[in-house]
Amino acid sequence: MDIKPGPLLQKIDSPADLKKLNREELQQATNELRQYIIDVVSVYGGHFGAGLGVVELTVALHYIFNTPYDQLVWDVGHQAYGHKILTGRRDNFATNRKYGGLSGFPKRSESPYDTFGVGHSSTSISAALGMAMAAKYKGEKDKKVVAVIGDGALTAGLAFEGMNHAGVADTDLLIILNDNCMSIDPNVGALKEYLTDITTSQTYNKFKDDIWKALGKLPVGKHFSREVASKIEHSIKSFVNKSSNLFEALNLRYFGPIDGHNLTKLVDTLNDLKNIPGPKLLHVITMKGKGFAQAEKDQTKWHAPGLFDKITGEIYKKQYELPQPPKYQDVFGQTIIELAEKNKLIFGVTPAMPSGSSMKWMMEKLPDRAFDVGICEQHAVTLSAGMATQGMRVFCNIYSSFMQRAYDQVIHDVAIQNLPVVFCLDRAGLVGEDGPTHHGAYDIAYMRCIPNLVVSAPMNESELRNLMYTSQLESTSQPFVIRYPRGEGVMPEWRTEMKEIKIGTGRKIKDGEDLAILTLGHPGNFAAAAIRELRTEGINPAHFDMRFAKPLDEGLLHEVFAKFKRIITVEDGTVVGGFGSAVLEFMSQHDYHAEVKILGIPDSIVEHGTLKELQQECGFDAGSIAKTARDMLTDKVRVSTLHQ
Repeated sequence: MDIKPGPLLQKIDSPADLKKLNREELQQATNELRQYIIDVVSVYGGHFGAGLGVVELTVALHYIFNTPYDQLVWDVGHQAYGHKILTGRRDNFATNRKYGGLSGFPKRSESPYDTFGVGHSSTSISAALGMAMAAKYKGEKDKKVVAVIGDGALTAGLAFEGMNHAGVADTDLLIILNDNCMSIDPNVGALKEYLTDITTSQTYNKFKDDIWKALGKLPVGKHFSREVASKIEHSIKSFVNKSSNLFEALNLRYFGPIDGHNLTKLVDTLNDLKNIPGPKLLHVITMKGKGFAQAEKDQTKWHAPGLFDKITGEIYKKQYELPQPPKYQDVFGQTIIELAEKNKLIFGVTPAMPSGSSMKWMMEKLPDRAFDVGICEQHAVTLSAGMATQGMRVFCNIYSSFMQRAYDQVIHDVAIQNLPVVFCLDRAGLVGEDGPTHHGAYDIAYMRCIPNLVVSAPMNESELRNLMYTSQLESTSQPFVIRYPRGEGVMPEWRTEMKEIKIGTGRKIKDGEDLAILTLGHPGNFAAAAIRELRTEGINPAHFDMRFAKPLDEGLLHEVFAKFKRIITVEDGTVVGGFGSAVLEFMSQHDYHAEVKILGIPDSIVEHGTLKELQQECGFDAGSIAKTARDMLTDKVRVSTLHQ
């Protein structure tokens, strides 16, 4: 479908074109930009609400600053759609998040305007500060650096670490706090309350604005320096509203809050701040989903709604004649409630993903035993460890990709102390359109090397329930990792009776003669499909669902290596140091000799696309498994063909 931008937007191929517009035209271009995002995302999909919320801010930033010489760093990047459209990617925007198309996030290799690759939150301040310090060192006194960070991302420790350094680094860094009270779900914690206090203090805001205007009219010279003005302003802030001291205490000059949808105010304010030296923070109030009524009302639902009717707001859903399998995350969300109702020691913890992880249902039903701790993965892990020391059984649910940010806590606070925390790693393996920043490619490898950890992966919904049940038993006395993928499972009737699985045991799915296929987790279903195809060709593979990457079922492996000389391992994780590597280690340790092919995510950065496209590219979909088996059995395939 050919979607045309508005007449002004059609002429904007770079920010230089934007700067040619007068104020009235600038507002029209802003309106056209918002409509173009709505038009394209409604048809092609993608993140939605965040981008609409910063349309005016995006236009104002590129209008005032000299990008890409001036460095603009977006935090996370969900909101950078308008930025991409204004920086030469308008005509390719429909390929956003499509296989071979534009990334859904800023990406350095895609455009010089994308100054830093962002997919995980809270990196912008540290990255921008690094750029500002480098500019100062190189003598680029006119270069400006701006970090745009949301109030949700500001809850992460890294953001505070960056601000702590920025306050003493003597750079002209500008931090823009995009405050919409949302990340994906509503924000939580004391920082949210603090920011609310700032935005609702009418006395403070009016008095501060009046004083700033007055100071701006005073002459700067021998008798009235900028330093004196700064001291007066700081004293007034402290006197009128103590809460303003958080940023000021970090030596960041605080400005705002201002209306993030008032384009004229934004342009004028940014123009003023561009000429004020030193580290500073501008507090901007926006609404996620601004300009699309349904997205304004239900901001979580419209974070990434899929395809929808831009007129009625109806979100299109596929219609099925038969019951469909649930998402793994929903099986987790329902099962943890079942377990918690029987085991009063069970708690749930998630870092800012109650909807994405389906922990929201437990938070609603058992609010005193399920917590969203904000974008704070490190805190989530150590909080869980602290609760575990008191006998609690904590299910700490974190996306695989985000768990990377809490790796030290897993080792130091959980594994070394051998505390029975249950890590449920959602979105393990390839995640699709979100691409390399979100793929859960490494957890098998980085968890498998840690002592005391159990590392498991269910092949289906029933196995997920069984692993969750096993992990909370009193007899399970060590940290327990359960990894499962994004998306649907394979069992429409999934509410099976939960049973204990002996830790470190796999299962034989099918017996066979020609070769063995060892699988871990959901890709076992790809292997099952491949085996059905191969058996029609006279090839008879055996299939083993190993269930555990650590500890391995050594008894089962002895059986496999004693019988088979050709073995395929399949996993939706990196082939470097993952499940297949563990099998090779076992083979070497026990002096077995066999031809082993490891299928999984290669040792390279996998870009974005649909799950099927990426699984095929990586070579562990059903077709790739079948092809690998044929290649390993060339002689048998040739004989079978001759007999036909």
